[in-house]
Formats: sequence, structure tokens, C-alpha cells
Amino acid sequence: MRPLDDARQTCETFLPGLLKELGTVPLTLLESSDSPAIDAFRRHNGPALVIPKQYGGLGADPLQALATTRALACAAPSLAVGTTMHHFSAATLFNLADSDPGGLSSLFVQTVAEEHLLIASGFSEGKPGQGIFSPTMKAKPCEGGYVLNGTKKPCSLSRSMDMLTASVAIPRNDGGRDLAVALIPRDSEGLSVHPFWSSWALAGAESDEVRVTDVFVQDELLVRTELEEERLSSLQTIGLIWFELLISASYLGIASALAERVWQAERGGATERAQLFTRLESATLLLESVARMIIAGEADDAALTKSLIARYAVQDILGDTSRKAAELLGGMAFIKSPDVAYLTAACTALSFHPPSRSAFTEPLLDYVAKRPVGLS
Repeated sequence: MRPLDDARQTCETFLPGLLKELGTVPLTLLESSDSPAIDAFRRHNGPALVIPKQYGGLGADPLQALATTRALACAAPSLAVGTTMHHFSAATLFNLADSDPGGLSSLFVQTVAEEHLLIASGFSEGKPGQGIFSPTMKAKPCEGGYVLNGTKKPCSLSRSMDMLTASVAIPRNDGGRDLAVALIPRDSEGLSVHPFWSSWALAGAESDEVRVTDVFVQDELLVRTELEEERLSSLQTIGLIWFELLISASYLGIASALAERVWQAERGGATERAQLFTRLESATLLLESVARMIIAGEADDAALTKSLIARYAVQDILGDTSRKAAELLGGMAFIKSPDVAYLTAACTALSFHPPSRSAFTEPLLDYVAKRPVGLS
């Protein structure tokens, strides 16, 4: 399939050799809790993918990140889903770094790129009415820093992470609170990982529970978000749009893997195969429009709403496409290989990522009411 060939070429440009290495490993192993995919991603400089070149990263723009994620998800679904959380955190931090050149966030993002570090996200991503920087951890001041307590479940990359990022509220002397991002090293005393993800689907994303129990964080590892409310809101919105873009791209890649099997086996009629292709590429075009919004610097409520509209439309397309692809592959393909059943099941998980469609109803109706001439 030409669109997948193009996506794979983009992936090869940024992460040369990774797809070839993943292709030597059976899908059942790539998707297990013992998957070698995350280590391979790290060795091929995957953590630097979306980090701008000015911070030592590879500088993939949103369109290129979309294509790369689709290609990776086609080969190793759990890898794409899990590392989306890394990219989401990195994008949030490098946008924050742009507001504070030379600050801690700038230095941290540069270190992530140079040392191939993986970031697990403790942010409250994707929750309507709750920004990324809404506190997810409790912080108590102590000499030299703060003691943090909290939990995140599920937390992707829980076993492979080098650093956990979390939003915290720092108490002030006047009784108020400042928002900050805590950078918590994996080897911090009191940080622990516990079994949580029981499903075989996407087990390779390492989405277990991370507990932060009386963890000391030096003041130097707190990125304070002392920004005007408007700028802070913009940063949160950019992060959420990145999340919706890449998580949707991950499931687009999973559905594409199924459709490619139909294409290669020449299952069904030419018209049916063309319909599969058309549906998948319509989903791609929707996500490319979201990527272009990021490139254009759109970071307001309208942009976030449009990104969610695209995500839910893609979600519906992928559900229909994966079911049709499985049907065309037929019962013998389902019986003889676990891959068809696995990919079909994994496709459905996009609907479980926040925000839920019901939670989005009120913001969508509000958006439509304010713009009665239609969405643009």
C-alpha cells in the first residue's frame, strides 16, 4: 500500500533501521509484556523524534510525526501507543521551554534528546475541564525541595521510563499555590511500579500503576509555570492536540496493518479493497489537518475542539475499517494466525482514551452554538 510505504519511508528517514529490526520479531512477542520494542526504539533515537533540533532533537514536525507513528504502529502497536505518552510529555515541555529559554525545561528536553531518555507522563492529559497542569500529585515543602505523593494508573512506559513528569501545586507563603512540573527520576526512593494492566491487548505499552510515596524532589527539579493565564492555557492546548494527533495515529497504524493484509492477500473484490483504502486515507487526511493546525500555531479552544472532532471521526472510521478488514480476511486467517484477532481487538482501544465522547458533548455543543454557520 503506497500510503504505508510513504509512512515507512518517513520513519526510516528519522529512525533508520528501526522498522527492519521490529520486522524480525513476531507480533505476539512485540505485543507482550516482555517486548523488546521499547529498547529498540530507544537505541534508534526514538525519544528525540519530536524534539526540535534547537534542543538536540530530530525535529520531526507534526506531519512527519504522524507518518512515523502510523508506520511504527503498523509494526508494533504497543510501541506506538506507549511512546505517544513520551512524545506528548516532550511536546508539552519543549513548548514550555520556548517560554523560558535557558531554563530547566530547556536543559531537560536537551538531555532527553541527547541521552535517549524516556519520559512517562503523570499529567492529567485529555480530561475536559482539567488542564495538563492541573495538579496530579500532592506536594509538601521540606528542606531543599518537596515531598510528593500520588499515583498514576495506567501509566505507559512504567517499567522503561527514565523520568516521570507530574503536575504539582506548590504552596506559597500567602496561602496560594503555584503550578509546577516535577521531574522525578526513575530511581527515586519511594517511586514504585505495580501490576495494573491485565489485558493481553497492548501489554507491550507497559501501562501499569506508578506510585509516588513520600518521594523527595529537589527544588531544582521543579519547572515552575509562572506564565500568564492565557499563555499557560495555550501551552496546555498544544499538548492536548499533540496527544489526540499521535494517539489517533497509533490506532490508524493498527487498522492499516489489517488492511494491508487484505491488500497483500487480494481478499475480497477490487471495489471492497478500494473502499478500505478510501476509508483509511480519509482518516489520514483528518489527522493531517490536525497536524497542520499545530504547525500553524493554532492553540485555542476552537483548535482543540476541531482536533477532538477529527479524533472521534477517525475512531468511527477505524472501527468500521478493522471489522471489514477482518471479515474480508476470512475465518481461516482468523483461525490460523493470532495476529488478525489481536489487531482487531487492539483497534478498539482508541475509544478508551480520554476524553470520552460523552464528556465531549457539552464542549462541542457550546462550540457549535458560538459558530452557527458551521465548523471551519
